[in-house]
Amino acid sequence: MDTSADRSTADVPDPDAAPEQPDAQIAELEDRWRRTAADLDNLRKRYARDLDRERAAERSKVAAAWLPMLDNLELALAHANGQADPLVAGVRAIRDQAVQVLEQLGYPRHSEVGVPFSPEMHEVVSVVDRPDFPSGTVVEVVRPGYGENGRQLRPAAVIVSRREG
Repeated sequence: MDTSADRSTADVPDPDAAPEQPDAQIAELEDRWRRTAADLDNLRKRYARDLDRERAAERSKVAAAWLPMLDNLELALAHANGQADPLVAGVRAIRDQAVQVLEQLGYPRHSEVGVPFSPEMHEVVSVVDRPDFPSGTVVEVVRPGYGENGRQLRPAAVIVSRREG
């Protein structure tokens, strides 16, 4: 038997089979590459969202740490009874600067009187009968609130009017 003819045809690759395998591998590698690129893009987007969320949380923590100091400055000014002392003016300037810092951090001060009560912005500490105010109106602000639009450090503690009737 002539085995040289069998050997020569066995060593020759099938022209139809050879190109399919590299094309299939290339297609698979391209698919894996696209999926990996998409995963990386999704990871970048998620990281950016998480970073923004973490920054907002840290900003909130820092701003909340200012509130007790600011409250103490408010108490000191309340006990000064409107004196024209330079020390009182200095404390008032520091308080104003602290309020400005909170506003720059995205937490504006709310201490308005005569506005309608809002459960998102106010915390009722008392209700009084005041015929000169419509029912459900803020009559006095006991403690100012800071923040707005769902980003609130604390609500304003207020006294609200009601009409007897």
